[in-house]
Amino acid sequence: MALIDCPACNKKVSDKAQTCQHCGFAIGNASAEDVQRKLDMQRYKKKQSLQNQSMVAMLLFVTGFGLVYWGGDQPSDLQFNIAVGCSVFGFVWYIVNRVRLVILKRFS
Repeated sequence: MALIDCPACNKKVSDKAQTCQHCGFAIGNASAEDVQRKLDMQRYKKKQSLQNQSMVAMLLFVTGFGLVYWGGDQPSDLQFNIAVGCSVFGFVWYIVNRVRLVILKRFS
């Protein structure tokens, strides 16, 4: 008896099990098409999640940049430093998410 990954939830299940005890996916009755459809849906959900995170990162960057540009604070003020931090964090987060999207598309 070996452990395999469930195509629906990626958790370990027995290769003899008819259904996944974690998500209820019918492993024993699943055709190759069903398994492929589940994997495609997981990939689609991951892609959507990364795109949503990219949007939030971009909004954080734009908000921080706007506060720096139109805030009227001096560089020694706390609000100015927070705005710069938000801009830098949003930009880095956006770049990381875009790289993750490219990796997801390339290896799928």
